[in-house]
Amino acid sequence: MSIRAKLAWTFILLLIFGITAISSYSILFIRNYLLSEGEQQIINDTEWLAITIQNLRVDEDFETNLNEAARTSGYRLAIYDENGILFADVPYYRELQADETIDTNIASLIRNTEGSLLLSDASSERLTSYVGLETIHNPAKYLQVSISKGQIYEPIKTIRWIIYTGMLISIGLVLIVSITFSRYISKPILQLEAAARDIAGGNTSKSLNLDRKDEFGTLAESLNRMAEKLRSDNLELKKLYQKQAQFFADITHEIRNPLHTIAGSIEMLQLGQLDEKQQKKYLLTAERQTHRINRLFKDLVTLQRYDSDGQFIQKKRFNINQAIQMIAELYDSEASEKGLKLQASNRSFTVEADPDKIEQVLENLISNAIKFTNSGTISMNAREDNGQVIVEVLDTGIGISEEHLERLFDRFYRTDKARSRDKGGTGLGLSVVKSILDAHNSDIHVESTPGEGSRFWFTLPNFS
Repeated sequence: MSIRAKLAWTFILLLIFGITAISSYSILFIRNYLLSEGEQQIINDTEWLAITIQNLRVDEDFETNLNEAARTSGYRLAIYDENGILFADVPYYRELQADETIDTNIASLIRNTEGSLLLSDASSERLTSYVGLETIHNPAKYLQVSISKGQIYEPIKTIRWIIYTGMLISIGLVLIVSITFSRYISKPILQLEAAARDIAGGNTSKSLNLDRKDEFGTLAESLNRMAEKLRSDNLELKKLYQKQAQFFADITHEIRNPLHTIAGSIEMLQLGQLDEKQQKKYLLTAERQTHRINRLFKDLVTLQRYDSDGQFIQKKRFNINQAIQMIAELYDSEASEKGLKLQASNRSFTVEADPDKIEQVLENLISNAIKFTNSGTISMNAREDNGQVIVEVLDTGIGISEEHLERLFDRFYRTDKARSRDKGGTGLGLSVVKSILDAHNSDIHVESTPGEGSRFWFTLPNFS
């Protein structure tokens, strides 16, 4: 059963039950009201009937006057004498039986009650009232006034038909309203269900346009946001998949090239016809390529730990100048071989970071600076700015074009792939730098002008 049918039947049944319950309660309430009014009316009428009968004379008009009183009042009248014997019963006059008497208990109650005595029995079909008489002109001592409850309930028949007719009309209107309302309610639900099914099926381009200010409108907006988020996530996943595919392709290429070089060097050495100088040349080539593979796997391990290890960094306070001086000493000879001047600041600042990882950052930045600087100066500086320590590496190298800056820190991205491999790079150095600084909640920044040089810098908290 569709949700529209369920809503329609739910509304119809609830309203029918409600109308039926109200109608039944109304009839019961009116019935009890009529009975209560009838009881009060018979008490009042018994009083004036008693006065009327007390003044009747026993003559040829007695029976006529008694029947007229019964007809006018609409009650059945029974009159008993002092001995409790029935001597008149109207309007159903009949020949009286000698043993018809009033109940002695009732006669006793009448004598001990001022005014009328109403006897109401729920199981009885008649409503009966008694009153004592003080007559001079006739032998009447007790008056019984009664009426059928059916007469009292007579208006209910008309009321019942009015209620039932109104109920049928109401049910008809309920059917129309319920079907219309269920369509109104179910339409956005069906639209939401169809949209959710499309989104679940991968169609995230569909959007809902429900011009409503209620919960359905809010839900539609939520579904649209979810679809938009899924679209964004799908695009991101596609990009990640492409990057992953490129990543594995780059790893394969990065390993294959040095392995081919090593294999070629070994083949040349196996020929046995090389002089000592050539042998050293091929041995040095194989050694360099081995170091290159070692650096590649070292960088990959660093990146893998950043991606999966929550304890990737272990922060502590240390003097950043000691790290700068150590890296300067480590690369001074390499810089000198290229005729470069390597400078390091002597300003001391206490920072909170992982000293080993910060040294790795500086090592990668200095190594890159030396590789891509043919002449001039390379410098490492540390300075304070607004409670932060800015650590920067500057060079006078070949610089980086603006179109490369956005992807400069992507894994295996090279501005000049052939030149980078010739210089022994792995293509992961700057990715490692970014990963380490991301783990420190810091960013790596770069400014570069082609032909003039580059400036890399990052910040660390100052605890000096």
